[in-house]
Amino acid sequence: VQVVESGGGLVQAGGSLRLSCATSGRAFSSYYAMGWFRQGPGFGREFVSAIMWNDGSTSYADSVRGRFTISRDNAKKSVYLQMDSLKPEDTAVYVCALSLGLRLGSIRDESLWDYWGQGTQVTVSS
Repeated sequence: VQVVESGGGLVQAGGSLRLSCATSGRAFSSYYAMGWFRQGPGFGREFVSAIMWNDGSTSYADSVRGRFTISRDNAKKSVYLQMDSLKPEDTAVYVCALSLGLRLGSIRDESLWDYWGQGTQVTVSS
């Protein structure tokens, strides 16, 4: 299974970016969820957002709720993260993840996820 992110970059505070994550190598009928985590200077990997594949329900970290929107395209086996009103503290490497539902755990827990991308850098200047 391949997980490939794109769309990162440098943006001023208050600006927007849209991240994309494409997957391949597995039928989407086996997908449980796709999501985004981020890892920045001085902190470990933290949950950002996730979308469930069966019903499209979404989850967000408190720090991004109301500013970020996750969406999916079943046919393309892809997920997107629209990031608006960006803040300098959003600066991080954003990593896409895929869960096949094979592990026990919270959607916000790294241990739930089966496949990870390499990440894409998002830098927000003040």
